[in-house]
Amino acid sequence: MKNIILIGYRCTGKTSVGKTLSERLGLPLFDTDDLITREAGMSVGEIVQEGGWPLFRRKEHDVIRRLSSLEGSVIASGGGAFEDQENREVMKDNGLFIWLTADVKTIVERMLADRKSDDQRPPLSDGDLEAEAATILKRREPVYRQLATFTIDSSQKGIDSITDEICDFLHKEQICQETPSERSSE
Repeated sequence: MKNIILIGYRCTGKTSVGKTLSERLGLPLFDTDDLITREAGMSVGEIVQEGGWPLFRRKEHDVIRRLSSLEGSVIASGGGAFEDQENREVMKDNGLFIWLTADVKTIVERMLADRKSDDQRPPLSDGDLEAEAATILKRREPVYRQLATFTIDSSQKGIDSITDEICDFLHKEQICQETPSERSSE
């Protein structure tokens, strides 16, 4: 079974959906940002402060390279992980990309509501959050679109609803056997 790779901008639900999807499908979950911070012994903010975004991207590249040899896993990727062509290439053959989207307003609201945003999601530019999100989304959307096998707008949906849609897609494509009637009723 191919890996199920969740892609998208910050605060679109990749980590939360990844956890639920992993539990539902009985597959291991790997969150690239968590792996990077655990291995570095520092938060994303600390890594960026120490060596800038280039240091973080090198560490991310190393993690993605290792994850590319896995099969049958759920991988929640960092928002910018696949701007790197080599990262796209190593994951493409053994991955099914699920793109979680959200509008800029929703992304900014989620970032402001998440207390760990400052340390885990340091600024990517010198602009305000809304301008930054709009600019970077515009730059990354072609990459997300190119990779995506399936796309879900997470703006107005809860984690369970998004997971249901992914499972419906995986079942329809005969990628997994879980069906709507087998879902937990929690």
